[in-house]
Amino acid sequence: MSEPGMGTTDGIGPTTEVGEHTADTKSTGSDLAVHLDGITKRFPGVVANDDVDLRVERGTVHALLGENGAGKTTLMNVLYGLYEPEEGRVVVDGEERTFDSPRDAINAGIGMIHQHFMLVDPMTIAENIALGNEPTKWFGMAVDRDRIDRDIRDLCDRYGFDVDPGATVEDVGVGVQQRVEILKALFRGADILILDEPTAVLTPQEVEGLYDVLEELTAQGKTIIFITHKLDEATHAADAITVLRDGKSVGTVRPERTSREDLAERMVGREVLLEAESEPVETGDVVLSTQDVVVEDARGVELVSGIDLDVRAGEIVGIAGVDGNGQAELVEAITGLRTPDEGTIAYEGADITEWSRRRRIESGMAYIPEDRHERGLVMPFDLVENGVLGSQRSARFSDGGRIDWTGVRDHTEELIETYDVRPPNADADAQSFSGGNQQKFIVGREFERDPSLVVATHPTRGVDIGSTEFIHDRLLELRREGVAVLLVSSKLDEVQSLSDRLAVIYEGEFIDVTDPDTITEEELGLRMAGHRPGTDAVDGPNAGESR
Repeated sequence: MSEPGMGTTDGIGPTTEVGEHTADTKSTGSDLAVHLDGITKRFPGVVANDDVDLRVERGTVHALLGENGAGKTTLMNVLYGLYEPEEGRVVVDGEERTFDSPRDAINAGIGMIHQHFMLVDPMTIAENIALGNEPTKWFGMAVDRDRIDRDIRDLCDRYGFDVDPGATVEDVGVGVQQRVEILKALFRGADILILDEPTAVLTPQEVEGLYDVLEELTAQGKTIIFITHKLDEATHAADAITVLRDGKSVGTVRPERTSREDLAERMVGREVLLEAESEPVETGDVVLSTQDVVVEDARGVELVSGIDLDVRAGEIVGIAGVDGNGQAELVEAITGLRTPDEGTIAYEGADITEWSRRRRIESGMAYIPEDRHERGLVMPFDLVENGVLGSQRSARFSDGGRIDWTGVRDHTEELIETYDVRPPNADADAQSFSGGNQQKFIVGREFERDPSLVVATHPTRGVDIGSTEFIHDRLLELRREGVAVLLVSSKLDEVQSLSDRLAVIYEGEFIDVTDPDTITEEELGLRMAGHRPGTDAVDGPNAGESR
């Protein structure tokens, strides 16, 4: 293998650009939709993009691959007019452009679908798509809703989208919401679509649906640039892959002329172990136990229906399921964010059903939340302040009721270094970091509490391949040290490779608990869709029997 960043004969390195004519590209080599030439973007103390060159051919899918903090989103924000570069040129359709705002980029035929959707939940799909760009009638005195509906249906028919314009956004799934964002860009005339981490919140089935959408869009001449840190996603969907590392381009390759190992090494700058290796360990006493736990919503509808679950010291129990099947509410009951309507929760032999969140933390329960913005961080706080959250009254960081900020700062800087949080600035507000770096900081804070139980929900969501490897290693290390781990993840390979036992949740019940080594990904997907195993028996002792 060549050194990452060097030109290769089996791909397209820095000396063989995508724009040069080759026999196996989709379009003519000179037909570039986008050329970012020598882009440099600086922030205080950080060079986010350093002389980056990116060439994207029209009618292709181009992946922008890299670790969190590599500069991917910054580069696309330059193209979309959110940032102005200090150096370099932006060329769109052969014409050099200067964008003062996203409106300028939209007028040039560029649309961007952000990782966190920008939709108004109570409004209909049609209202969201046309918002700010509504056609009018009667000399501008009224919105032409019939035209909006007709134009949206025409777009749906053209690109094969199964979307009801009259449905309310809050009533449809995230996969449909993503299509709404794409339709919103198409409605404004976009020929170039930028997708930021497009599969971050999608189920495996929705990911396949997205791939179909991308194929249909490019078949009709649209150009797609998507930001990702997922190797399989890039190699499956893209016609060309540009890798960024530390703000610099380390080459562009075609997926058929590279490998996951090569891409991972280019991203990280070293060889990466792509699959966690879990060695058998001897388990200890039960640390967490739930008995007949029921959680209801405000209407009295059961979201969790009589869950029994045991997690032992030195064991990782995984929960797999499509989001919205009760796993979030179960975790909230276990961690003290809500009280179950029925049943009991025991921790190290003590009934903690009524315990506060603070008492659970002080007793050794660590929690990586599903929503890092809502429950993991105080976004306007800096990392020093966020680093002590949940431990501000502990003897380690408090003396006589006063917080030892020097000790907290030392601890925070150690977390930043150990968990590779970028940029390494303890005084920066949490909201200034990328989602992946926010996640790494939360994971570090929770893992370093010296816990006896870790409740980890989507611990590697939005995290790059190198950091994922590190987090998996730390989970396995905690397991070897006798820590009990409850792992909730929508990544099937993650729960299968890390878990000692795997529970599948559907509509608030565990419909199967199995050995992850004996179930295929296809079988697991069927269980997640509600298909029960052929027998009513549940595999594995002391866990996951539904009522």
